Amino acid sequence: MTRTLVFLAALAFAGAAWAQQFKWIDKDGKVRYGDVPPPGVKATPLKPPPAPAAPPRAPATKDASKDVKRGPLTPLEQEQEYRKRQAEAKKAAEKTAQAEKEADAKRENCESAREALRTLESGQRIARTDAKGERYYLEDAQIAQETVKARQSVQEACN
Repeated sequence: MTRTLVFLAALAFAGAAWAQQFKWIDKDGKVRYGDVPPPGVKATPLKPPPAPAAPPRAPATKDASKDVKRGPLTPLEQEQEYRKRQAEAKKAAEKTAQAEKEADAKRENCESAREALRTLESGQRIARTDAKGERYYLEDAQIAQETVKARQSVQEACN
């Protein structure tokens, strides 16, 4: 019973909050405010309380008529929208992870190409191993050819 009375009182006060308000000057020259002005007084209606904000409208497209729905979404539609958002978020996360992975690979390739170029330009003797497993040293002409290839590799990998 008490809950019902509290609810009705709150409902009554809420209705008064949304009522039209007026402003007038009484016989003593004082400015008065209220929802019901006295008879014979020139009352000015005040700005009504703001209406609830309407959701922004989407730009009109030919597919917009399919997306526009009337009324609130059903629980099934809410669940479908939630799963759709989850799938989109998962795809976006996978896409960023893939982009980061590719950027790391490119950075590693660039660094290894630069290291190979530094080694060739260092002036040290460069040794390689042939198919028999024997070690041999590169001649100056071979080092020059390898340096040209390394520069091209750096240019491709780092740009």
